[in-house]
Amino acid sequence: MASSDQTELPDGAIAGLAKRVGALLEGDHEGRGVRVGVACARFNGGITVRLLDGVLAGLEELGVDRADVKVAWVPGAFELPVVARALSASCDAVICLGAVVRGETGHYDFVAGECAAGIQRVQLDTGIPVVFGVLTTDDVDQALERSRSDRTNKGWEAAVTAVEMHRLLRSTI
Repeated sequence: MASSDQTELPDGAIAGLAKRVGALLEGDHEGRGVRVGVACARFNGGITVRLLDGVLAGLEELGVDRADVKVAWVPGAFELPVVARALSASCDAVICLGAVVRGETGHYDFVAGECAAGIQRVQLDTGIPVVFGVLTTDDVDQALERSRSDRTNKGWEAAVTAVEMHRLLRSTI
């Protein structure tokens, strides 16, 4: 099921809660000075390059300097976590990009699940935001839809998330 108006966070909801808590923390989208690593899978590369275009457009819009962006290509989604860990040593946030498309075998379940678990582990072990920008779709058409050249591109969303999470974690938490 896709997101709907009923699941969207209402405008002003967070600000409206501010008077009910001692501290309300949010990350902003100021990207200047943020160093971002991108681990990008070559498997299903026609999709991942579209996601990478979305990431780069998002980072540019947020003010991240292109000199502060590293892109590392890996064979497939299963290899993303180890490269994410390596990038976390020199980056403020890491974005993992891939496309795992369901096929006729159980391979999809193993790759998608282990990729997600590995990315989560790197994030928790390092304390660096590692954004899951891996599409897990039933077919190629769904992957193409999620990697269009506009703000619905999941790569663009991953760029915004990476900057916001870095800024949040560097706030007064």
